[in-house]
Amino acid sequence: MTSVAQILKSKPNQSVHTITASDSVYDAIKLMAEKQIGALVVTDRDSVAGIVTERDYARKVVLKDRSSKTTPVRDIMSKAVRFVRPDQSSDECMALMTDRRIRHLPVIDQERLVGMISIGDLVKNIIAEQQFTIQQLEHYIAGERT
Repeated sequence: MTSVAQILKSKPNQSVHTITASDSVYDAIKLMAEKQIGALVVTDRDSVAGIVTERDYARKVVLKDRSSKTTPVRDIMSKAVRFVRPDQSSDECMALMTDRRIRHLPVIDQERLVGMISIGDLVKNIIAEQQFTIQQLEHYIAGERT
């Protein structure tokens, strides 16, 4: 079973993008577009204050006809942040994401933000594990035939 730490190591870009609660929603969406990501961790000094996602933008700005340039991130962010630790398994992450209907999980180690994993990262990991298992089984079957 793969750990969160292993998933983070396999990511080509391990940096975590953050924004402050006082920044505008426009700045948050602009940063997400530039980095091609769907969520940002909201920070207050060195601590996690929340998370803001494209879904938050769609539901709390667009549908309510608010201005993204004048609305601060604090007005649309989720304050109750679900997170995981590096030693947790990919199965635990998948269960949490499925149960809570979330797509992004910040990774916290000793009270410090060390990464972010997405549902896409977990699916990629599952596919890689399945491909490895298939290759091992094919190798085993080919060995049995000789």
